[in-house]
Formats: sequence, C-alpha cells, structure tokens
Amino acid sequence: MRNPRFGEANIGAVAGAVMGAIGGLFALGIAPAIMSHNAALLVGTPILGVLSLLVCGPIGWILGGQLGPRLGQAFNNERAEAAGGILGGLIPVILAALWGWYMVTSH
Repeated sequence: MRNPRFGEANIGAVAGAVMGAIGGLFALGIAPAIMSHNAALLVGTPILGVLSLLVCGPIGWILGGQLGPRLGQAFNNERAEAAGGILGGLIPVILAALWGWYMVTSH
C-alpha cells in the first residue's frame, strides 16, 4: 500500500483542496439560507466565509492527499484517487456546515 507523505502534492490533495476551499466558502451560510428560504444568505457573512475557506482548503489538501492515493491504489484507478480527494475535502466542509447549523438553531 502506498503511504503518501504528509502534505504531499497529488491528485487527491488538489481535489481535496478545491472541494474544501469552495465548499468552505459557502458552508457557514447553508443553515441560515435553508432556515429562512433565502439563497442570498449563502454569502450573508462574507468575512466568516473567507475564514472558513482559509481553514477548510488546507485541511482538505491534507485529508484529500492522504485518502486519495490510498483509494486510488485500492481500486487501481486515478479517478478513484480524485474521488478520495473529494471525500477528504468534504470532511471539513461538513464539519463547518454542522457548526453553522448549531450556531443558527436555538440551543
């Protein structure tokens, strides 16, 4: 099994960084947009969105760079490596969206 180095550049890392950065940009606005039925709230907090982008992008790079090559080798396919990177990039986005949902709902 191929064990990529921490932070190594590969297809999975690039896919994870792209998914993490773009998803992180909108992750915190998903809950308010759904609850108020207003799509404009996806970008209602631009500063927090950019901070989430700056956090989720590098985390997506790291997780996608670790998960992608392992899936790529298991299935012997570069598309599986990219899919693993996308899954790795979705992890911080989902966590940010869940945190945003927690902050919007009443405690």
